[in-house]
Amino acid sequence: MLTLGSLAFATPWMLTALAAVPVLWWLMRVTPPAPFRMRFPAIRLLFGLQSDEETPAKTPWWLMALRIAVAVLIILALAHPILNPGARLKGEGTVLLVIDDGWAAAAGWDQREDTLMNLLGHAERATRPVAILSTAPRSDGAPMTVQGLMPAPEAREIIQGLAPKPWPVDRQGAAEALADGALEGPVEIFWLTDGLGAGADGNSDGAQTLSAALEDLGPVEIIAAPISELALALSAPVAGAELQFVVRRVAADAATYWLRITSERGQILAREQVVFGPGDEVVELAIDLPPELRNRIARAEIELQNSAGGVALLDERWRRRPVGLVTIAALEGDQPLLSPTFYLERALNPFAEVRNGDIATLLGRELSVLALADVGKIAAPDRALLDTWIEDGGVLVRFAGPKLAQDVDDLVPVQLRPGQRALGGAMAWTEPARLAPFPEAGPFAGLVVPGDVLINAQVLAEPTVDIGEHTWARLEDGTPLVTGARRGDGWLVLFHTTANTDWSNLPLSGLFVEMLQALVRLSQGVPTQGDAYSLPPLSSLDGFGRLGAPTATARPAPGDGFADLIPNPRNPPGFYGLPEARQALNLGGAIPVLAAVEGMPGGTEFSAFNNAEETDLLPGLLTAALILVLVELLASLAMRGLLRATPATTATTGLVVMVLVAVVAFGPVPALAQAVDDDAIALDAALRTHLAYVQTGDRDVDDMSYRGLLGLTRVMAARTSVEAADPIGVNPETDELAFFPILYWPMTASQPEMSPQALAKLDAYMRFGGTILFDTRDQPSGGFSVGGVGQGTQILRRILGRLDVPPLVPVGDGHILTKAFYLLDDFPGRWTGGQVWVENVTGGANDGVSSLIIGAHDWAAAWALGDDGWPLAVVEPGGDRQREMAFRFGINLVMYMMTGNYKADQVHLPTIMERLGE
Repeated sequence: MLTLGSLAFATPWMLTALAAVPVLWWLMRVTPPAPFRMRFPAIRLLFGLQSDEETPAKTPWWLMALRIAVAVLIILALAHPILNPGARLKGEGTVLLVIDDGWAAAAGWDQREDTLMNLLGHAERATRPVAILSTAPRSDGAPMTVQGLMPAPEAREIIQGLAPKPWPVDRQGAAEALADGALEGPVEIFWLTDGLGAGADGNSDGAQTLSAALEDLGPVEIIAAPISELALALSAPVAGAELQFVVRRVAADAATYWLRITSERGQILAREQVVFGPGDEVVELAIDLPPELRNRIARAEIELQNSAGGVALLDERWRRRPVGLVTIAALEGDQPLLSPTFYLERALNPFAEVRNGDIATLLGRELSVLALADVGKIAAPDRALLDTWIEDGGVLVRFAGPKLAQDVDDLVPVQLRPGQRALGGAMAWTEPARLAPFPEAGPFAGLVVPGDVLINAQVLAEPTVDIGEHTWARLEDGTPLVTGARRGDGWLVLFHTTANTDWSNLPLSGLFVEMLQALVRLSQGVPTQGDAYSLPPLSSLDGFGRLGAPTATARPAPGDGFADLIPNPRNPPGFYGLPEARQALNLGGAIPVLAAVEGMPGGTEFSAFNNAEETDLLPGLLTAALILVLVELLASLAMRGLLRATPATTATTGLVVMVLVAVVAFGPVPALAQAVDDDAIALDAALRTHLAYVQTGDRDVDDMSYRGLLGLTRVMAARTSVEAADPIGVNPETDELAFFPILYWPMTASQPEMSPQALAKLDAYMRFGGTILFDTRDQPSGGFSVGGVGQGTQILRRILGRLDVPPLVPVGDGHILTKAFYLLDDFPGRWTGGQVWVENVTGGANDGVSSLIIGAHDWAAAWALGDDGWPLAVVEPGGDRQREMAFRFGINLVMYMMTGNYKADQVHLPTIMERLGE
């Protein structure tokens, strides 16, 4: 390996041939004259005449230079030069790659991968061994180790398998892994850090410790993104309170971000700007949503951050549940206007939607909790409604008072004694009683009992065998203050004192609010915090903030102390508990203050990520040499008189040279048929069927789209009666779309904004029978699905937001796409999993064909075949079987698009069945 700045030679020994260039110059100096025939002249007087044309004795200098240039280009091509602007290797020995792969690395993970691939490319050509150390704890809990020593190709496979973890890094543990002496000899170290000191690591001194350990091994180059591009952290609001989000970052210049709140199905409920001023580190953002929307929230995220720290999951604790209050005045019109629900309403308002009315009115709408303050017997019609509502999962909370003490029915959790018990007062021997600590097996476990809460009166429960099981709060003397019992799927709860201050000062305390909040959570099925229980994992976030199935190493989270739990390999962020009673574990709130990496030892070199890709100069050099050889050949023939300059030969020569120059400058063009005039394209597209793709401006993606549709066309021609011509790339801004029955449109980061004219053209295309297959190509990043955060999905949402998009539904089992040609239950491409969405077609519009189909599977890559018929891309994880199913989906797609819903037509089914029977 020979490296000259950013230029490297894979076979540098071939450069020694340059020493033979002077010899070549000498050998090529003479141009032998072309042989010719001369007739013997009849007149000898012709001897001595001078000829006007002479054959040169030496090769012209410009032709000599041309030939020498050809020789030099061939020698350089044989040396295989590679241009690598990202070259960084300077030393010798082992190349140690230290990679921060915690939550904060997710936002710029593509940059890290590109930089790592550049480094490995140079290490491979220099035949230097590679070692890898990742700083995030492993998912399986195994101790950190240095992976190596290994050749660069093997290291490349490990790097491709790395992904950011949804928990902080442990740089202290990484420093300890270096102390085992696995690395010896000279070491050149590259530390790809996430740029954070405090906030990325649980130990604020971890960065300095790791850097010092690396300095002991060899020179260190720290590679990090600019401060303005470091990760942000999003803290969820306090459960049950207002939606007050906190966004934190490392202090930098002014910047603007967007906070998006979505529902369980990915619908956007709110989108607010987050504005950081110069030097700001924290922004608090309050979002006011009506109860109908707030009760649907499931996720909040900072757009384009794509990290677990930038996502906050919201469970039922953040939703404002409707609570109904039934007052005495609502039941008995002749009662005083003083309502015993005054304190109840003010205690519930911060975290619940309070509704007032009678029982029938309140139960006529969705309701989680119903509170009855000092209501004795309930009328029979209302009682029947209440019984059904409680059995279905409602929570009825009753409060005692004079009426209930004298005239109570059996809609209470325990049997009561008639009358009331007075505690304290001028005529009593006893004093007001205080509350005892709450039992560990009730919904109030963990709440702190203030010493100034006094109970002056209560209704007493009959002492029964099971009274202890139903007691959720008691006085110091052991008598029940709050009892509860299960009724069907709901609960029946009784406060043995009043809801106002007549019998106690409990309604004046903060404890009253906390107790009511616990009961509202009980209405949602949230397990009680005091039980000795654990919360099994339901779903987990990965490092990119994508919500999916829990990892294989995820373990149940302890119920006691769940609120203080910091996400870790055993308990990654996500949802825990039961499907109907989830609790969210978020990473953002557990991250300490964010700060940039600083305090590194002297001599440490800092640099930025370099995403420049290597350029192999071999094809260009060979093509340039071929052009010069052609020019030299034409010049030599012309000098020998064997090539006559005619307009035809001149035009042909010029065209060939121009094509070769274009190939050198721009590379092969996937669809050369588009070089003809527009009328020729229109005529060809009208006479023959073409699959078309939208040109994105990304050469690699466009080439893959062409190859993919070409592969599908060939497979379809071999298996069906559809014989389509080669695919054509179109530009919605300039090309007519009506000729093409289907457009394949892959999403790319370089996707340009569409003009209003192009958007109108696309709307008309879909409205009059065309079908667009949108492929976000980001299924590994969540894809076009619930909670999806892939870049392709975000770009697609931006495009669809400006189009007239019909309602979408996932492809169901009976959809025509599942049976148009093959029977399918999945639609894989290069990736598998995820949903495929289609228009919710009603009636006979467009013969029942969806105007748009959306997925994230990178179908073109799965269909793409080379000229030799071999696949061009690897499909994961199913290999050849998955590729076959991808082709079958493509054939089903074309059949569905071309034949409509004929497979759904049951008119001829009896005749078909009769013929089959014969």
